[in-house]
Amino acid sequence: MNQALNVTDQLVSADSIRSEFSSAMSDMYRDEVPAYGALLDLVTEHNQQYLNSHPELVERLQQVENIETLSDQRHGAIRLGKASELTMMRRIFSIMGMFPVGYYDLSVANVPVHATAFRAIKAESIRNNPFRIFTSLLRLELIKNPQLREKAKQVLDQRDIFGDQVRDIVATAEKNGGLTQLESQLFIEQIVKVFRWHSEAAIGSELYTELLLEHPLVADVVSFKGPHINHLTPRTLDIDWVQGQIHTTGAQAKAVIEGPPRRECPILLRQTAFLAIREEVKFNDADNSHKTLTHAARFGEIEQRGCALTSKGRALYDELLGKTRALTRPLNDGSNLEQYIAEIQTVFAAFPDNYLQMHAEKLAYFKYTVIDAASAKNSPAAGEVAQSMDIAQLLAAGVVRIDPITYEDFLPVSAAGIFQSNLGEQGEQDFTDNPNQEQFEIDLGASVADEFALYQQMQTESIEQCLQQING
Repeated sequence: MNQALNVTDQLVSADSIRSEFSSAMSDMYRDEVPAYGALLDLVTEHNQQYLNSHPELVERLQQVENIETLSDQRHGAIRLGKASELTMMRRIFSIMGMFPVGYYDLSVANVPVHATAFRAIKAESIRNNPFRIFTSLLRLELIKNPQLREKAKQVLDQRDIFGDQVRDIVATAEKNGGLTQLESQLFIEQIVKVFRWHSEAAIGSELYTELLLEHPLVADVVSFKGPHINHLTPRTLDIDWVQGQIHTTGAQAKAVIEGPPRRECPILLRQTAFLAIREEVKFNDADNSHKTLTHAARFGEIEQRGCALTSKGRALYDELLGKTRALTRPLNDGSNLEQYIAEIQTVFAAFPDNYLQMHAEKLAYFKYTVIDAASAKNSPAAGEVAQSMDIAQLLAAGVVRIDPITYEDFLPVSAAGIFQSNLGEQGEQDFTDNPNQEQFEIDLGASVADEFALYQQMQTESIEQCLQQING
């Protein structure tokens, strides 16, 4: 047998590698941050209770998702320091079937990074495992102090977060179109090491203090030997309940749930977190002295995902969020929380809270499913509608049903709020933007995918499957 074919026969699917990797990451983070393990247990237990009391939700989720993976961690986040790290990370995630989707400008929160989300892009791959990593790249040009900017650049220029073994196995995967079982195990072990916590800094305490005063995130990116995972996020079905219970894990919850208000028909993404823990870090200074300081960077996040919105729906969401924040901007200390909740609930009453209305107004993306193909074919009325190939008429005639497509991406303002609450910034969220997607894609070595196009493709494919099933 041809040797190349023999290798190909043994290749592990990208979905399987991603699943094994996400489990390994969760195990590592549970060991390093015990509060995350307690949070994961809390979410898993309550999700099951929630599903038991909401059978209609179970039926709806089964149409578009894999319920077995519901309480698995849904995303992590890393922060990179230079373009070559981003390029290599893209190659690594590609082996796991994760591709860059969307561009996020975090300068809206006065945070000097921009980002993308590496995730699966096909519906079946998302069902198999929805794990994604929000990946930020430090923007040195936004560091105001030129001398400090140069110091940071010199540190990052000398840093190698991957090593030859990682580069070799990535090259092997690219050459052979994937990895064998043994290769994938080695790959996962090596990549998990890249994201481990380092308790010894790569710089001295004096430079660390300078970077910290410039911006806590700059210090977090530049000071360490690798891009430690800064959070992992399980998905809850009831984020308001979890927000009220985070204290039972021994952690302190951030004051404000980011994203849209509580709704009957959830949209986009709601997020909260327990605040970053303080961890001891050893610094080796130039005079051969040693100093131990504490650093806060790693936290636990929780998310509740709703339906993906069309560009029209997203424009309405952004408009309403803007109106809310013009009235009241949430303070990170929670001192105006009640006022903010009241304002956002009132303003968002203008966004339809009914899936059929959202569908009729083309505000969200949906998966279409044939309810009973045999009855549709045998019913003259339904058959006539089916021949028209009009999906709206099929829905009205009861031939197909709709289920919301889950939002798989992120919200810039919400990400900004999460960043701010874990960087020790207590004031109002001051949003000004300074995007540079063109440079980000140059550093990435690829273009980022358009999330709206991906959701539209998923919706279109479901329509085509329905029509084929009815008329085939």
